Amino acid sequence: MKKKFETRVIHEGQIPEKEFGSISKPIYQTSTFKQNDFAEYIYDYSRAGNPTRTDLETNIASLEEGTGSAMYASGMAAISATLTLLKSGEHIISNYNVYGGAFRLIDKILSNMGIQVSWVDTSSIDQIESALKNNTRMILIETPTNPMMQLADIKAVSEFSKSNNLISVVDNTFMSPYFQRPLTLGADLVVHSTTKYINGHSDVIGGVVVSKNESLLEQLHFIQMSVGAVPSPFDCWLTQRSIKTLALRMKAHNKNAMLIARELENNTKVDRIYYPGLESHPQHDLAKKQQLDPDGNPAFGGMISIELSNIEKARKFVKNLKIFILAESLGGVESLVCHPASMTHASLPEEVRSKIGLSDGLVRLSVGVEHVDDLLKDINSALSKI
Repeated sequence: MKKKFETRVIHEGQIPEKEFGSISKPIYQTSTFKQNDFAEYIYDYSRAGNPTRTDLETNIASLEEGTGSAMYASGMAAISATLTLLKSGEHIISNYNVYGGAFRLIDKILSNMGIQVSWVDTSSIDQIESALKNNTRMILIETPTNPMMQLADIKAVSEFSKSNNLISVVDNTFMSPYFQRPLTLGADLVVHSTTKYINGHSDVIGGVVVSKNESLLEQLHFIQMSVGAVPSPFDCWLTQRSIKTLALRMKAHNKNAMLIARELENNTKVDRIYYPGLESHPQHDLAKKQQLDPDGNPAFGGMISIELSNIEKARKFVKNLKIFILAESLGGVESLVCHPASMTHASLPEEVRSKIGLSDGLVRLSVGVEHVDDLLKDINSALSKI
């Protein structure tokens, strides 16, 4: 019988090592491996493969209900590898409210290599259908989007993709596999910045792509080996160590964010709040349908965006926070605050930010696992000063 998520996250790919029975598996901190004869080996070179990395890839694939995964040195390296599946002259459909780094990669680098893109609102199947071309090969979505917390219907997008022989890719970083498993909804590939919730301690950079499609996995591992954007064995070991508490952490992130979102919804200093867990969110019903914990309960994650009326108020709010730390990234145990217009999404042209509603007064909260009473006091105190 298949083990539960909370068991797999601790034990999958983590069989105690054979020689001494160590429960904490050793780090294979080596660049190369002894070969028994010409072309006779299990591993030959750590860029091509490493036991520590294999263990982590096995674990994450299990959590996402995939058959395999490929680890990369960063979330952007994982997205880059995924987009490397495209050939010059081919076309991709993506949501315009995409992470700033992904936008920069597609708009400034891949476009020079002949990759075409249509930026659409992927919450609308009609817009996706309208963007379809004869040379379209891939659909890339984030759900929820960063930072506007807009959702795409993964099942509907995946069905459209399959009917048109496209590769459907879902960036699942905001939800983690504990709260959303796109492969079970029909997606071909799932991408994570493992820097975020999967590692969860703000001390390792990494990325992963997961799939059930053996052909795509074979290509991704070839790209991994050929390009060489791989994580170190030590980074893989740290991530594997941290992922064991993923279920515990995600429950705490979700609980804290839900309480904070409800409080912020009633605060007159906040012009608007973006959080799929609120009934006021226009896609709340979709969130309840596809954002589910392993027991099938709706979950909404730890990310909240709030709209303040201008950048001066946003700056004053952030300056007066004491627990929330102004920093890039998200998904760590500590609470962070981000000003997307000047930080994560500064590479988006102003007209694009305006189109998606990303104003200079927008602030993104990554709600940590501290005591919620302290977080609420911190937020309310900072808001009272604007």
